[in-house]
Order: sequence, then C-alpha cells, then structure tokens
Amino acid sequence: MIEITKLSKSFGPKTVLDEVSFNIPDGDTICIIGKSGSGKSVMLKHIVGLLEPDAGSVKVDGKQIDKLSKKDLFALRRQMGFVFQGAALFDSLNVYENTILGMYEHGNRDTNLLEAEAIRVLSAVKLLPEVHDVGEEQFRKEWNILKNKKPSDLSGGMRKRVGVARALVGSPKYIFYDEPTTGLDPVTSEQIDDLIAELTKKMNVTSVVITHDLFSVFRIAKNVAMLHNAKLRYLGSVDGLHESKDDVVKEFISRFV
Repeated sequence: MIEITKLSKSFGPKTVLDEVSFNIPDGDTICIIGKSGSGKSVMLKHIVGLLEPDAGSVKVDGKQIDKLSKKDLFALRRQMGFVFQGAALFDSLNVYENTILGMYEHGNRDTNLLEAEAIRVLSAVKLLPEVHDVGEEQFRKEWNILKNKKPSDLSGGMRKRVGVARALVGSPKYIFYDEPTTGLDPVTSEQIDDLIAELTKKMNVTSVVITHDLFSVFRIAKNVAMLHNAKLRYLGSVDGLHESKDDVVKEFISRFV
C-alpha cells in the first residue's frame, strides 16, 4: 500500500502540494488528474523518492520514503516500474538493450537470463507472439527482428510498449505511468489503455497513472485523485466523478461528457 499523509511541498513562494492525504491500496488502478501545474508529477516524485517533502510523509509498504537510507531506497525501487512520458528510450540502443538496461546496470551479465526476461516482458506487452501460436522457428525469427530494431524503427505505439516492457522487468509490485497516451492517436491510445488494464489484472500490480486524458481515466481507472490549487479536490471512484457536485470537478470533466 502507498500511504500519503498531509504531504506538503513548496518551491520558493509557490505551494505545489498542501497537506494532501490519500492511500493507494494494493492492486488498485488509480489515475491522478488535474490541470498543468497542479502537482501531479511532484506527487509522483515524492512516491519514488526523487523529492523530499517539506511536511507530511509518503510510505510504501510501511516504509517512510524520506527516512530510508540510499541502499534501502534503491532496494524498494526495485519493486517499482516507471513508464516515462514519450517512453524515453535510448536512441543508440536496440529494443533488447533498452528493455534489459536496468538489469544490466544492476550487474546482471547472464545473457540467457537477460534474454529470457526480455522475451517475457515484450511478450506481455504483445510485441511478440506466443510460441505455441506460431511455432519455435517463426517465434525466433520475429524475436531476432524485434530485438535488433532501434527506437527510430518503431511506431509511437510500439515505443510506448517497449517502455512498458522495460518497466515490467523484474516483476515490480508498483508501476507508475507518466502521461502514457500523450502524443498517440486515439486508436493507439485505446490500445495502450487496454494494455495497462490487462497488465494490472494479469500481473497483479498496483498502477498509478498521471494523465490529462479523460478518455483513459474512464477506460482504466478504479479510483481517481484530482489535485487542484495544491489541494486534493476529489478522491473516489471513477463513476463518482460524474456524480460530483464540486464545480471544479464538474468543469474539469465537462470536456469529456
């Protein structure tokens, strides 16, 4: 579980988060929404330990993030996968190298293990077929083609899927998505939403999604947290957004309904 308690953060005179509190239960899919500058990304950076709060706390699995040693924080981060906006693939690396980069950087040099993990996660995001569907020979052909492709050889949707695959390496407990459908066409956006929902259920992960895309929110979220003017303005089910009497919430979702 992720527990956020009276979290506050300011940058100079600007208050970005003001005593924000809510919990994210294990297995949840929660979308964090709000206008630009409302504190969504700052919230996420506190959860993964990239920022320290001015007041309040963030706990993950009972461990207070800003009180952890570097060693313990790095160990906890191995339970976290992060999907960056735009996928953030390295142009000089091929698909295979981009996918297993984290394992490699942590000292794993077992090529058989690295390849097996890459195949597992790239299959999970449906960039590779199942062996039993196409046969071993055809599967190997497709794997050899895919693994050697550079990001420039991929469509936007494929790059996003590689980014998701990289986040799945090591079977993390939590996956954080930063604007996962930004820059994608509507059809590809829906495919990525379906993938997030499927992976959350199939791999039993907790998914935290920062997004401006209300279509994504209504397709994938169980719960929603809305930030506005540094405060938590709404917390509840995705269906409850439609029923909210809060003028700020109603104005925000009016673009969708």
